[in-house]
Amino acid sequence: MTNPLANRIALVTGASRGIGFATARALAKAGAHIVAVARTQGGLEELDDEIRKDGGSATLVPLNLTDSDGIARLGAGLHERYGKLDILVGNAGVLGPSSPVGHIELKAFTDVMAVNVSANFQLIRCMEPLLKQSDAGRAVFVTSGAANKATAYVSPYAASKAALETLARAWAQETANTPIRVNLFNPGPVRTRMRATLMPGEDPATLDTAEQVAEFIVPMCAPGWTETGKFYDYKTRSLMSFRAPA
Repeated sequence: MTNPLANRIALVTGASRGIGFATARALAKAGAHIVAVARTQGGLEELDDEIRKDGGSATLVPLNLTDSDGIARLGAGLHERYGKLDILVGNAGVLGPSSPVGHIELKAFTDVMAVNVSANFQLIRCMEPLLKQSDAGRAVFVTSGAANKATAYVSPYAASKAALETLARAWAQETANTPIRVNLFNPGPVRTRMRATLMPGEDPATLDTAEQVAEFIVPMCAPGWTETGKFYDYKTRSLMSFRAPA
């Protein structure tokens, strides 16, 4: 059995549950050493147990991604220990309030932006030098259809994902002439805790699992993946280019 990601270092945020947990495990099965980042120590330990059962390895990093200095320290630590980073999966995200725009408190809005946008900005700043030390640095950011649908009553989440998409696309252009490839991944409705919070009446059995979704993220993290600045839509199983509005 081949391990296409052997000897590669993969940083996954939001790794304690859902898509992050499944992606970290799938990347580890493919041979990568996982740097698992999440707020929840217990969830990280559960991930570590599963990765070990699969014969893989992980480094657990309990960290609130709103701690920008903590992200910087993580980058410095990775530089000291490995001298590079091969894979960055920016998965961590929060839903925030479900309410009309005018009813949302400023702090609730800024809290969503802090996790969904600013934390990814800081990750880019701190991890780009490490990704440049890889022969094939790969970055994948998990987005949402809410970004382009401008979904009512989840405006902070929708706005944050739209901002994340633009940030990632700009970075993709800036790194187009380097070995780094930057892409976005839209999982659509998936059987996760966040989805259950948003749609409590929905039958989760009608949705694909995080494990099914993760299998499509893994190829985007491999050295053989050459596309950059693209958008993978899981529901239609298609890789898309962004187009300006008509």
